[in-house]
Amino acid sequence: MTDQPSAIRPGEELDIPRLQAYLLDHLPGARGSLEVLQFPRGFSNLTYLLRLGEQELVLRRPPFGAQIKTAHDMGREFRILSALRPVYPKVPRPLLYCADESVLGAPFYVMERLHGVILRTQPLEGMTPSLMRGVCEAALNAMVELHSLDYQKAGLADLGKPEGYVERQVRGWTERYQKARTEEIPGMEQAMAWLAAHIPPATGAALIHNDFKYDNLILDPSNLTRVLAVLDWEMATLGDPLMDLGTTLGYWAEEDDPPGLKSFGLTHLPGNLRRAELVELYAARTGRDVSHMLFYYVFGLFKVGVIMQQIFFRYQKGLTQDGRFGMLIHLIREMGQKIQRAIETGKI
Repeated sequence: MTDQPSAIRPGEELDIPRLQAYLLDHLPGARGSLEVLQFPRGFSNLTYLLRLGEQELVLRRPPFGAQIKTAHDMGREFRILSALRPVYPKVPRPLLYCADESVLGAPFYVMERLHGVILRTQPLEGMTPSLMRGVCEAALNAMVELHSLDYQKAGLADLGKPEGYVERQVRGWTERYQKARTEEIPGMEQAMAWLAAHIPPATGAALIHNDFKYDNLILDPSNLTRVLAVLDWEMATLGDPLMDLGTTLGYWAEEDDPPGLKSFGLTHLPGNLRRAELVELYAARTGRDVSHMLFYYVFGLFKVGVIMQQIFFRYQKGLTQDGRFGMLIHLIREMGQKIQRAIETGKI
């Protein structure tokens, strides 16, 4: 049930002798020889399992060929984990950051390895509707807890600029899509104009994760309704918490959604809240006004589509050899169709 690593994908190998020497010199208590495997899931930053003597660690580094520096800032991600650990224990303990690109060709950091269950695309044996409902509510509770944190007390008040956050996000993701566009997808084109014309009033600021979904959660193997940790903090910032919820909704496929969208995870299984129900429960537990949730949902769909478009663009340009990326264009088209339906019906 626990997430397991496998052999390293071609083109994503690490310089093991150089890395071993660096760890032995800089990581307290490090000893022994180094073995490296790779966690095969995920489409963004690369994640490796390090076995150093009797110690197990996890290493994160940017994808090979990525040119989006701000989206793959390892130092920033390490700093977020370091600040969060004392106040939000649902994060792995960060251990070491390396800015020296001569070691692996890019900055990286090392953190503790947590053993737990990560829900991917295949349901686990015994995943009943009642258990799925418990997992769903536990995930929402972890998000609500995050959005209620005092980020100033955590030392993260300078992590972002909440004022004007929504407008900047719409503009920024629009520019990213235009730079990575490989074909015209009507729904994606429509989203850019619609979002710019429907910016909602500000709802306040919170520390937001910006990629909060099942496969970024580690669940307790003995109790799947308990979230041990939230992973992948590369896009975390200060901003409108409903933008965070909107991104989650962008990944949240329901039973009657297209097959491609259901490949994002297990949110379509019986027991999960539907998107509208998830919004209602979030509002009940936070007291936030969700009357403009259609905007945040359309933004979430568009943002997820742009992320996939950027990855597909890198694949098409030969900057990555991961064969999974060649199929993303079909998902982007489905995302465009989902955007069109949401705008036409006014429903999430």
